[in-house]
Amino acid sequence: MAAGPLAEGRLVKCLVTSNPTSPTPTASLNTLNADLHCHSVVSDGTLTPEALAQRAAANGVQLWALTDHDEIGGQARAQQAALAHGMQYLTGVEISVTFAGKTVHIVGLGFDAQDPRMQAGLRATRGGRGERAKEMSEGLAKVGIKGAYEGALKYVGNPELISRTHFARYLVEAGVCQDTSEVFRKYLTENKPGFVPHRWASLKDAVTWITECQGVAVIAHPGRYGFSPNEEFALFSEFKAHGGQATEVVTGSHSPAEYVKYADTALEFGLAASRGSDFHSPEESRIDLGQLPPLPSTLTPVWALLADRIQ
Repeated sequence: MAAGPLAEGRLVKCLVTSNPTSPTPTASLNTLNADLHCHSVVSDGTLTPEALAQRAAANGVQLWALTDHDEIGGQARAQQAALAHGMQYLTGVEISVTFAGKTVHIVGLGFDAQDPRMQAGLRATRGGRGERAKEMSEGLAKVGIKGAYEGALKYVGNPELISRTHFARYLVEAGVCQDTSEVFRKYLTENKPGFVPHRWASLKDAVTWITECQGVAVIAHPGRYGFSPNEEFALFSEFKAHGGQATEVVTGSHSPAEYVKYADTALEFGLAASRGSDFHSPEESRIDLGQLPPLPSTLTPVWALLADRIQ
């Protein structure tokens, strides 16, 4: 008889705790269906934490984390929903940082969500989003797109978390573009009318908040940033020097060739590997929750470092 979801959830933690952080991972650990990167309505996703948990469980996810941008207000709901659907859970967040003049994302996993140091750091990071959004709206108005700020607000539950994604959804609704990808290409990337750079937390700050709160810091989708080889080497070197321990390898933002590239990078820098769909919306996301291939067997999965933090 096949194990039910609750039994499968217990199996996840049993496998992790029975395999310490050895440099030689077991196949069973690497083939767990872990999805440790996704977003809810608390930041720029379109589903509630409860709906995400239901969808993840239906897709066979065994170990899950909700990683909203710069916000942990959905963690209690996500944990409760995960356990109700028989999944194991890790706390999660995706922190925006500035590195080499670009926005880079650092995922935190398994941290204490009640720690005031994390809460204060994220509050400070969110602080500049509102003014940036108004500047974005002004830029769009100059090319004839009026009321974009007010339109974007309709798509965000917390105005402190307004982002380019919310503007993109409004421009699709207004008929300016066919989909959000077109909006980003034409209006919201560097040198386009609605692009406004923002200085986020430093790399050191983000890694420190996560590690001081008992979590593990992970470089999110490193293939997305367009760094030169020297810049990318600097990112990984500084990240590790500050206490970072993992990088995403198999992610909805990477191609199969990038799975291979960043598996090699993880081994080169002695980092654990993470896996996550970066799911935002059924209508917008390229990869659904739990639908990625497993981690390569040569890598140590990040959940092997977090056995005592799995809930």
